[in-house]
Amino acid sequence: MLMEWWYGLFGGILIGLSATLLLAFNGRITGISGMVNGAITFAAAESWRWLFLLGLVAGGLIYEYALAPQPTPTYAFAPATMVVAGLLVGFGTRMGNGCTSGHGVCGLGRLSGRSLVAVLTFMAAGIVTVFITRHLLGWV
Repeated sequence: MLMEWWYGLFGGILIGLSATLLLAFNGRITGISGMVNGAITFAAAESWRWLFLLGLVAGGLIYEYALAPQPTPTYAFAPATMVVAGLLVGFGTRMGNGCTSGHGVCGLGRLSGRSLVAVLTFMAAGIVTVFITRHLLGWV
């Protein structure tokens, strides 16, 4: 329990470091929606994106099965709800010209005004959604 803050700090440092290194050495932004979009084009020059995405999945699996102090709680969401939610997130990232990782980690780090507006919008939408679902609708 005492070391849980360390996992968050270390993870945040790794995210910032990977975003900085990718920008410095490759000139690319570490936004996950852009990363996935570029990976599915199947261009040979974009194969590095697959390695990055596989690293994200591998990192999560390593943490969950080797480092986590306790298993991550699971929830029983309906598959149809998850598909609709995923499509809405994908649509939103295209509409917003990027996802939370692209705007929040990389855009704010580059002092982008557009990213600041995007992050404030993400946060406001999240706050309103939680308030409505938990306090007005009573969902947990």
